[in-house]
Parts: sequence; C-alpha cells; structure tokens
Amino acid sequence: MKRIQTNLPDLSGMVPVLPDHGPRPRALYSALRRMIEGGQLRPGTKLPPTRELAAQLQIARGAVVTGYETLIADGFAVARVGAGTFVADAVPRVGEQPAPVGARFEALDLPGDLGLACPDPVSLAVLRRLINRTLARPPESLFHYADPRGGLRLRTEVAEYLRTARGLRLHEAQVILTSGTQGALDLIARAVLAPGDRVWMEDPGYPSGKAALSDQTLIPVPVDAEGVDVAEGIARAPDARAAYVTPSHQFPLGVVMSMRRRLDLLAWAERQGAWIIEDDYDSEFRFEGAPLAALQGMDGAGRVIYIGTFSKALMPGLRVGYMVLPMPLVDPVLSLRRRIDRAPPGVIEPALAEFLASGGFAAHLRRARRRVRLARDALVAELTQAGLPVTPPEQGLHLTLRLPDGSNDLEVAARARTHGFGARALSSMYLGPKRPGLVIGYSGHTPEVLSRAARRWLDAAKPGDAT
Repeated sequence: MKRIQTNLPDLSGMVPVLPDHGPRPRALYSALRRMIEGGQLRPGTKLPPTRELAAQLQIARGAVVTGYETLIADGFAVARVGAGTFVADAVPRVGEQPAPVGARFEALDLPGDLGLACPDPVSLAVLRRLINRTLARPPESLFHYADPRGGLRLRTEVAEYLRTARGLRLHEAQVILTSGTQGALDLIARAVLAPGDRVWMEDPGYPSGKAALSDQTLIPVPVDAEGVDVAEGIARAPDARAAYVTPSHQFPLGVVMSMRRRLDLLAWAERQGAWIIEDDYDSEFRFEGAPLAALQGMDGAGRVIYIGTFSKALMPGLRVGYMVLPMPLVDPVLSLRRRIDRAPPGVIEPALAEFLASGGFAAHLRRARRRVRLARDALVAELTQAGLPVTPPEQGLHLTLRLPDGSNDLEVAARARTHGFGARALSSMYLGPKRPGLVIGYSGHTPEVLSRAARRWLDAAKPGDAT
C-alpha cells in the first residue's frame, strides 16, 4: 500500500493562469490533467485540499470541487475517505512530442518577403458588396456541383482580360480556374506529364515550381541576360517532355526572355512535340510601358500551357488562379480535376466576374502598381544609400541583389530575418552550380514599413555582411 504523501505541492505557480471569464472548473481540470499526463504530478501525489487550492489560485472553492470531481470521474484522481484527493496510481504519461521533420511552416510575412499582396480599401469595399449580393440572391448553380473548369461567366471574363492585356489567343473553353499557380502546376504534373518525364527547369528557378514537378526529372537550364538558354537546354535534354519558364519576368533574376530565345523555344517545342509551361505570375506589375506579350500569343502550334493567378494582384486568400490549355489537354486535365476536387469554389466567382467586367480590376491594378512602385523606390533608396549594387527593376514584386562569390547568402538571409527583414537566399533557388545573392520583395507593405525594416537590418549588419 502506497504511503500517503502529506507534504502538499504548491500549485499556484504550476497551474497556468486561469481565465478571468468562462468555465474555470474546465480550465482547472485541463491544467491539472496536463500536469498529471506530463509527469509534473506523479502517481500517488496528494492534491491540496479544495479550500487551500482555491486560496492559492484566488478562485471560488466550488470551481476546485468541480475540477477535482471531473478528474476523479475520468480516472486521473481518486478520493480517499478521511485522507483527501490523490493522483491515481495508473495514469497515461504523455510527454512533449517533438514536431515531425517538415511539420513546421513559417509564414511570417516580414517586410521583404516575396509576392505579398497589399490590401486596397476601395477594392475590398467593392468585392464585399458584390459577394453580399451573391449571397443575398444566390444563383441556382451554387446548389449544384459545378463545371470542373469553373463558372462560364468568370472564365469568359478571364479570357477577355487575357486577350486584351496579355495578347493571348484563346477560347473560354480552354480556360480552367485553379487554386492558384500551385493548383495549376499540380494538375499539369499529374494529368499531362508522367513520373520521370524530363522537364527543363530554369536555373535558378521558382522553388515552388520545382516542388510541384518533383515527380518529374528536372533538367537545370541556365539563365542569362536573355532568359533561359534554349540552346543549352537542347544540348542537355533535346527530348525533354516539357519546359517550365517564366519568360515575362524570370524568377528570381528578373530578366525578360528575348524574342530570339522565344522563337527558339517555340520551334523546339513544335519540333519535339514538347509542352511549354508559361508561368506569368506577376505580369500585371510592369512600371515602364505596357505589359509584355505572353509567349502563348506567339504559339502557332498549340504547345504552350499558360498559367496566371489573382494571388499577387488581389490576394492569395481568394485561392483563384487560371490556366489556358491547348485543346488536346482539356479533357485529361478535367478528368483528373473531377476525381480530386470536382470543381473550384463557386461563391467568389460571380463577384470576381463582375469585378473584371465592370472595370474594377483594371482600376485596382492602377492603384496597386502605384503602391508597389513607391515601395520599390523606397527599398532601392535604402539599399543604394548603404552602398549596395542594385538596379530598380522595371517589372515585378522583387529584386535580386548579387553578393560576392564565396559569400554565405543563407547566413545573410537568416540574419536579415532575425532583424525583421524577409530576404531569401538566391543560392537555394539553384539546381546546378550556385551563385550567392539575396531575393528581396517590396510588395505588401507601405514604403515606410519597408524602409524601416531594411534600415534596421542594414544598420545591424557588420561591415561586409550584406555585400
């Protein structure tokens, strides 16, 4: 028989602070149970009398009585007549479990992080009114399983936008709404490509693109001032099944694919029967002149798969992107779409279609470009004042800062993040030989916030750390 412990524990510092309002008996029960399962209160330990613990925690005695009764009912404690309440002899032991590898996800949205959208009060008010109108008078289609391509009206408006703004040649039947760029790439990787297919990947290139195509064999193709080196791609993998490219604003280096390279890439795809996956992720944000024409509009052989998204221009939370498929690919992609999620979410579609049709999206882009340009200028001014070699990019939401060979850009980026500045290491975006640098975003924050964050990092850096 276990010896009764009479030296009672002081739980006032061990039990977490209880809420000012709400069910205190349940909160006390949960705290004591965690301590029992974690081993802080061992089997056989005598719990303080209810009156004493109530005084320690400065709560009503009735709350302690109820908490103890629940522990007893659940088998975590026992009541002994004339002796008191004790931790049960047999209780589960649940220690702190380490997070599995890869389980942690960091989404800090620091100034300098990549691809952030900035809230626009005018657009939010318009979208709120349009969404409320949809919910007040919901179309019958919302109560049925929808077209796996997405609603016809939104696809029609997207098609019209792409014809006028990006120079695409398409019919709305080729448009499929997706859950952003990643959703489109996942459908392509599984419905168009086979595991092990060889795919050209710009080097350096978009990390999430590499992840989406991880079942394929990625062939790193270097990027220079004219964009992806098509001749080198042909030399390394002439029979590749596809090429993944960002021709309008290469990620992360920011260069534009030259006309010569575009024609060479299209000719290779037609000759080999290969697919070109054109990711046009931030074409709306061009600060000098009109946006560049998309590769798809130059494609006379039907080899280009075009991908776009509203995540950068409006907000990632919409989870609405789109792709334009050559007609032979529509059926296999829709067949897979029906199996995995049937159709995209339909509630936002009427509001977004009206937003495009009414000119709200075009007006939003004008305001967004002004904001992003001001943020770009503020970041460039801080970097230039610190003596760092940087050229203001003519398009996009980020810039690339080259570091001297031999620099550890992983350490520089990590140090920047500790000071609240979200730079990314360029070397991590290579498949082949790596070059050090930083990829720094300038969207999603005001110029003042961005400047302060950049200045805090630059002031804290030791001489030579950021160059």
